[in-house]
Amino acid sequence: MTLDEQSTMAPDETDALLARHETGVLTLAHDDEPYAIPISYGYDADTRRFYLRLVSAPGSEKSRFLASEPASRLVVYEEDGDTYRSVVATGRLREIPREDLTIEHVEQYSEAKRPLFEIWGREKPDLDIALYRLDPDELSGRRIEVDRDGEAA
Repeated sequence: MTLDEQSTMAPDETDALLARHETGVLTLAHDDEPYAIPISYGYDADTRRFYLRLVSAPGSEKSRFLASEPASRLVVYEEDGDTYRSVVATGRLREIPREDLTIEHVEQYSEAKRPLFEIWGREKPDLDIALYRLDPDELSGRRIEVDRDGEAA
């Protein structure tokens, strides 16, 4: 039997985890229907914003969800031995129209790695590539220490 000790991460710990990683799972919700995808992201610790470059095929399930400015949840996690950490960001995902891009946006999107999950059944000219920002309404981190021997940590 294992004993777990869970604690809330401080904001600087949360920012550090997000800076160490570049991928997570983005869940979008429209009405009562969820949609989840692995994504790459850029993160600005000063503003606590996420920047994403998302690619979809016209008429796809992903493009349908993205068109609705959906309620969103981004989860980033890691495992280090007996320590598990996760960060959850919730808010609305908003597309940044190209005509509204600023130098600051371009700098942030350059921090977002090219999507690591680029496997499509269509040629790139047939795909929609759009830039998005997630300004979390809530950003929280958790750390769980697992004592696999069953003794209190």
